[in-house]
Amino acid sequence: MPIHQNIKNGIAEVVFDYPPVNAFNGGTWNEIPQIINALGVNPDVKVILIRSEGKGFCAGVNIKELAHDGSAIVGVNKGNYETGKAIHQCEVPVIVAAHKFIIGGGVIMCGAADIVIASNDAYFSLPEIDRGAMGGAAHLQRMLGVAKVRAAFLTGGKISAQEAWRLGGIEKVVPRDQLIDEAMGYAKTLAAKSRDALRIAKQALNGIEPTDVNASYRWEQGFTFEMYMHEDSQKSRDAFVETGKAADFKDKS
Repeated sequence: MPIHQNIKNGIAEVVFDYPPVNAFNGGTWNEIPQIINALGVNPDVKVILIRSEGKGFCAGVNIKELAHDGSAIVGVNKGNYETGKAIHQCEVPVIVAAHKFIIGGGVIMCGAADIVIASNDAYFSLPEIDRGAMGGAAHLQRMLGVAKVRAAFLTGGKISAQEAWRLGGIEKVVPRDQLIDEAMGYAKTLAAKSRDALRIAKQALNGIEPTDVNASYRWEQGFTFEMYMHEDSQKSRDAFVETGKAADFKDKS
């Protein structure tokens, strides 16, 4: 199983362990929100901590699946949307402890969470423009400013954890070997509080947000479908699967 769960002392751990890079297919992406929703209404759970084993936090979707079958985008899109929505609207706070690469759907999970702790080797990336897709900017923009997100989204570039912290997008950056302990420390602090107080506080905080991240992301996903209808989208996916690099669209004239 690529997802492990453990509940102890009011803290529910959700651990991804899907080698080599925690890149999930549509089925797994649709399983994640079911897990979060169930834990969120569990009276024994006061806080959820999401983390990963392996090389990095999450490499997003399985591009090979999409390169083989473009219609799989329907299930993937649904799973990505429901995952972000489940975390953002979860009854109890959700903490994400992220290391190394935070890509695509990984950005969605961080951007929907209440607290993000990152290792000092972590970075955020939305490479969809080079993979024939769109999506995730709504959640990254919930964390960071418009200018920073647009530059990263349009170039397919990376934003280091240190830069994200400097801009106020994440709570803390710590050495890799301290990540789990640091995140668990925050979880223990929350688990010592009243569950009802945490639940009501989260409702209040969600209600005062300036934008609806779920509606904004749904808007983005409409453009993913539009992009998938374009021949350049398949060329981008094929190039990534075959070479691991972006397709070349330079004008050869």
